[in-house]
Amino acid sequence: MARTNPLPRLRKTCLALPGVTEKISHGSPSWFARGDKGMFVSFVGEHHGERLAFWCAAPPGAQEEMVAEDPDRFFRPPYVGHRGWLGVHLDGDNDWAEIAEIVDQAYRLIATKRSIAELDAREG
Repeated sequence: MARTNPLPRLRKTCLALPGVTEKISHGSPSWFARGDKGMFVSFVGEHHGERLAFWCAAPPGAQEEMVAEDPDRFFRPPYVGHRGWLGVHLDGDNDWAEIAEIVDQAYRLIATKRSIAELDAREG
């Protein structure tokens, strides 16, 4: 059975957040919270022969904790892993509620206080 392409669902999750824009960065669809300076998620597909995945900003210590907890789903991505970014594989049975939480957390690390307040008001 063929798997559904996760990109449309990831795109919808990211673009639902206030002020988010999408553009291609380093050959991959990426989402920004503060214009070109605030990338918080990048879909990397099967980048450099790796598994289908996305990379995102993560709070201090989250990358290490999540990779240690479930190394089949989470990983330290190349290029941005040293900054604490988290890699999330998308080639299994995806828990989209958990992915939405990870994306929300990444957004909150990069977005402006005004955008975060708008998001909180929506959820409130």
